[in-house]
Order: sequence, then C-alpha cells, then structure tokens
Amino acid sequence: MWLSDTQKIGVGLTAFGIALIGLGVILFFDAGLIAIGNILFLAGMSMIIGIQKTFFFFTRRDKIRGSIAFFIGFSLVLIKWSILGIIVEAFGFLNLFGDFFPVAINFLRSLPIIGRFLNLPVIRHAVDRIGGYPSQYPV
Repeated sequence: MWLSDTQKIGVGLTAFGIALIGLGVILFFDAGLIAIGNILFLAGMSMIIGIQKTFFFFTRRDKIRGSIAFFIGFSLVLIKWSILGIIVEAFGFLNLFGDFFPVAINFLRSLPIIGRFLNLPVIRHAVDRIGGYPSQYPV
C-alpha cells in the first residue's frame, strides 16, 4: 500500500472503530462501545482523507440527507438510545457510502475464496441486487 503514516493510523482507527461498533451491537447495543466506535471511525476517516475533504464529503449537496441521518443517529447513541441510534446511523451510512458498494463487491469477487463464493449462481444474483447491478441488460 502506498499510504502515508497518518493514513495508516487512520486505517487502523477506522477498522478499530468498526470493530467496536460491531462489538457494541453484539453486546446488546452497549451505548458506550458504539459511541467510542463512532468517534474512532470518524477520526480514522478524517486521518485517511484529511479533515477538509472529510468536511466536504459530509456537506456535499447529494450526501446531506445521509449526513444528517448519520449525525442524528450518532447523537441518539450518545444519549443512550442505542438501538434507534444504530438504525438511523445505518440509514445514513447507506446513503453516504452506497455508491461504494459496487466497487467493494468487484474487489471481493477478485479474491480467491470469497470470489468463488460470491460467484455461485444464487448468491451472485442476490449480491448483484444488493450492489445495484441490473439482473439483465436491455438489448
């Protein structure tokens, strides 16, 4: 990887934040773990792409609905309404990063073991629908 030291730290913070959010959900929506995970995720993202680009990403006109939902969900987690907060946050996350799913699916399909699994007929159809690929191309 051609990342600077700051970006490498950002990747670690982002991964650790996602892990803490997942652990918080597994441990019956523990608000403390989810809140720390959210903070680490945002800090890591700002270290990966920079503070100014992070600000512009969240304030873009086409991403404003997702940004508002994400930060409302973050606020709900902070006031210990973690189940509702995670649901609202997930909606915002999907609106913010939904354009990235086809790229991630193509990357996963290029991996040896996961790629074979994702290319099985039934799973391929389901993953294509999730990723936004059309099932049949018009002729």
